[in-house]
Amino acid sequence: MDEKKIRLKLENISQSFVVNNEVQDAVSDVSLEVYDNEFLVLLGPGHCGKSVLLNIIGGLEKPVSGNLYLDGEKLSGSDTRISMVFQRLALMPWKTVMGNVEFGPQIAGIDKATRRKNAQKYIDLVGLTGFEKSYPNQLSGGMKQRVGIARAYATNPEILLMDEPFGQLDAQTRYAMEEEIQRIWQQEKRTIIFVTNNIEEAVYLGDRIILLSECPATVKQIYDVNLPRPRNTIDPEFLRIRKEVSENTDLAL
Repeated sequence: MDEKKIRLKLENISQSFVVNNEVQDAVSDVSLEVYDNEFLVLLGPGHCGKSVLLNIIGGLEKPVSGNLYLDGEKLSGSDTRISMVFQRLALMPWKTVMGNVEFGPQIAGIDKATRRKNAQKYIDLVGLTGFEKSYPNQLSGGMKQRVGIARAYATNPEILLMDEPFGQLDAQTRYAMEEEIQRIWQQEKRTIIFVTNNIEEAVYLGDRIILLSECPATVKQIYDVNLPRPRNTIDPEFLRIRKEVSENTDLAL
């Protein structure tokens, strides 16, 4: 990315919760910039606060301090320009693939013909052509994730948030979905913020890796991953970056 346009800015974000009458910090003074069309990875040990930070970006939680700015405009809650793919997809079991994907635009009041055409575009994009009338219980885990991705894209977001979306998939399906999300991202060219605790996945997917500390999450290091795509996981430079990140990553508590 030669010209880096700032799409999202986090400024001194902190979050804490009261647990058993004690204040516990989850995120501490996180500041970072997210660039237009970049694939940004938030990496850190389990339960370090990655998902909390992503929820704040998505407007699902309000930080105790700090501000967020999208295209220079201060955010105060959820925003239709930001969409999210969760690890637990919570697809509506009574709706078909088409029904799940077009649900957001339907709620937004988009007419049936327009939203159906748009939903079909993203169903095709994620490789589910022919499964429009299938229900979630008829789909594999990877196919359900594809529905979740199509559903998120169908709302036409500028930023797509992904919270460990492949964490519950078997290894073979996970590798396939990593390939798929890269293909979709390269075709759509939207900003993605991707949360994972898998170092190899972070190096394989990310333009940049924001390495977070153990809880409370702080920005420990930022890595630029200047490797050509598709990436080779046994390439010496890939292995060098993975080793460097691994040695700097806090152990999960």
